[in-house]
Amino acid sequence: MYRLLLIDDEADVQYSFRRLFQGPDVEVATASSGEEGLRLIPKIKPDLVLMDVRMAGMSGLETLRRLRQTDARLPVIIMTAYGTTQTAIEAMKLGAYDYLLKPFDVPKLKEVVAAALRASQAMRQNVTLETTLSAEDVETGMVGRSEAMQAVFKLIGQLAASDATVLITGESGTGKELAARAIYTHSRRAQQPFLAINCAAIPETLLESELFGHEKGAFTGATTQRIGKFEQCHGGTLFLDEIGDMSPATQTKILRVLQSGEFERVGGNQPIRVDVRVIAATNRPLEKAVAEKKFREDLFYRLNVVRLHLPPLRERKEDLPLLVEYFLRKLSRASGRPRPGVAPETLALLTQHDWPGNVRELENVIQRALVVAKGDTLLPDDLPAELRNQARATPAPATDAIAPASGETPSVAVPTDIAPLVRALFEWARQDGRRRLLPAVERELVLQALRETHGNQLQAARLLGMTRATLRKRIERYGIRRQISVE
Repeated sequence: MYRLLLIDDEADVQYSFRRLFQGPDVEVATASSGEEGLRLIPKIKPDLVLMDVRMAGMSGLETLRRLRQTDARLPVIIMTAYGTTQTAIEAMKLGAYDYLLKPFDVPKLKEVVAAALRASQAMRQNVTLETTLSAEDVETGMVGRSEAMQAVFKLIGQLAASDATVLITGESGTGKELAARAIYTHSRRAQQPFLAINCAAIPETLLESELFGHEKGAFTGATTQRIGKFEQCHGGTLFLDEIGDMSPATQTKILRVLQSGEFERVGGNQPIRVDVRVIAATNRPLEKAVAEKKFREDLFYRLNVVRLHLPPLRERKEDLPLLVEYFLRKLSRASGRPRPGVAPETLALLTQHDWPGNVRELENVIQRALVVAKGDTLLPDDLPAELRNQARATPAPATDAIAPASGETPSVAVPTDIAPLVRALFEWARQDGRRRLLPAVERELVLQALRETHGNQLQAARLLGMTRATLRKRIERYGIRRQISVE
C-alpha cells in the first residue's frame, strides 16, 4: 500500500486528489497546513508528499525546508498557481522532487506521481556502498580491486623502490598523473619536489623555456633570467605528460638530460647539472610515432625503461562500484552535503556504459548526478540523458553458446559482456553480509519484465524464460502486484 500525503488548504484540491488517487493500492491522507503536515509525516510515514506553496501559516517552501532537516529521502512535489522562476529555483534547491503548476494536466500529474513513487521505492533499496575504501584509497585516488589494477599497484611499488625512468601509457582519463604521483609518494624522493607539466598544453615556442629556463635577453621578452622546471625539481621528480607532443628540438634536450643529467638554459652556454627522476606519460602509441619519424627512437628507449600501462575503465568494470563510492565521498565532502546512496538501477546503467572518457568521465557523471539529485539516492534520471539513451539503444550483445555434453539439450546462450555486471553485483553483496543477492536480482528482473510488457504476465514470463505459473509465484513472493498496478 502506497501512502500519499497532500498538504493544501483548499478543500476542492483535497477532494480532487482523493478521487484521482485513492484506491485499493493507494491511500491518500490530507493536511490543511504545513504545521499539520509536519506533525502527520512521522505518524503515517508517507511514500510521497504533494504540497502547495501558498498556504495560511507556514509556506510550502518553509515546510519543505524544515522537512529536509529531518528527512532528506522523502520525495516532495511542490504545487502552485502562482508560478515564478524564483519559486521554482528555490523549491528545487531545497530538494523538491518536482514542481507543478495549477491547474493540473491530469495525465502529466499522474505520470509525475508514478515516477515519484518509483523514486521513493528506489531510495529505500539504495546501494549504500559502505566501508569498502581504505584510507589510502581515499588519500591517493588510486582505486581498484580488479586483477588489472592490482598488477598496476604491484608495479608502482616496485618502481617506487628504484630511480628508473618510467613511461606511463593509457587512454585519456585513466589516471596517469595519479599513477605518477603514487610512484613519487612512495619513493625515496618523496620529501623533494614533484612537478607536473603537460607538454601538449604549452606552445612549442615556450615549452623549451618552461623546461630548461632561459637567460636574460635570450629572446624578445626575456627581460630576466628564468629557472626552468628541471632546475626547480633538482633532487625530485618531474612528470612530463603527453610527451609525444614534443618538438624534435625539445626531444633532443630531454635525451641529453636523461643521458648525462646536464643541459643549458635557452640562450646560455653554461652546462647545468641536475639530479631529476623523469616520469613520462602519453596516450599515443609512441612506437608508431617512432616509425613515422615523429619521435626520436633513442629518446623512446631512454623513456621506456619500465612501462606502466593503465587499463581503460571498460576493461575493469568490477571496480566501478568502488570508483563510484570514491567520487561520492570526494565530491560530497567538497560540497558539504551528506554522501548519498545509489539505486541498483543506476549502478546497472553505469556498468553498461563503455566509458570512452574513462575515470575522468565517470567523475563528471557523478558530479552532475549529485547536482541534480532530488533526494539522498542517485536515481537513473539523475544520469545524463545520453548515457540513459545509449543503454536503451544498446542492441542485444553477442553471445557465446556453452557447448553441451554429449546427449544433453543445448544450453542457453550466455552474453559475453554480462560478466562485469555480475562482478559489480557481487561487489554490492559483499559490502553487507545481510544482503541476499539472488532474491534481490530476481525481484528486479521480474519487475523490469512487467514494466517492459506493461503488466502482461504471459509476455513477461516469456521474456524471463519461465512459465506463467512460476511468474505468478514470484509476483506473490516479492509483493510486486501493488507496485505494478500503481505504475
